[in-house]
Parts: sequence; C-alpha cells; structure tokens
Amino acid sequence: MNAPSTQTKHYKAERLMTVLLAPVVSEKGTYVADKHEQVIFRVAPDATKPEVKAAVELMFKVEVESVQIANVHGKVKRFGRFVGRRRGWKKAYVCLKPGQEINFAQES
Repeated sequence: MNAPSTQTKHYKAERLMTVLLAPVVSEKGTYVADKHEQVIFRVAPDATKPEVKAAVELMFKVEVESVQIANVHGKVKRFGRFVGRRRGWKKAYVCLKPGQEINFAQES
C-alpha cells in the first residue's frame, strides 16, 4: 500500500495569515487538547484542510498530523416577536504530532 504524499502545496503567506481567525477556548476545547493532543481553531469560511495545516505549521512552528473541519450552524434566536439567526462559522480540529504543543499563554 502506498503511503500518502507528505509534500504540502505551497500557499502564499498572506493567504495563510488570514486562514486562522482565533483559537476556540472552551471547556470542550481544553478537554480535547489535554486528552487527544488537538487544538481547535475558528477558521475562515472558505478554508480547506491543507490550508489550515500549512497555516498552523507556519504560524506556530509545529508539526501537524491531521486536520478535521466542521461547519457550526448559527443558532436561531428570538427577541420578543422578532426572530433572527446567528451567523454560522467553521472550526478546525488540528491534531498535532506526538511531542508537539501550542501554548497560547506564552505566544503573546
């Protein structure tokens, strides 16, 4: 069986800097980070898995094993008789290779 290609496409640095929007800091996010060595990011709506991988490797100088992406649907909210909807967004679960770590407290 052939191993998957380890070469990544070369993306422009300007594009990679706009792919990652923010880390998702939540109870579930910290649990996943501790248990599975993954980090959750809010990403651009048109971001792809290879772009997210390249962006994390460029910005944080770590090795990424895999990326899973999920679309989060916006909630329907009411205020009195007015009904509105929050905007949907995209998040990426980035699995780091063993021994790799991203510490957001030291980055700033």
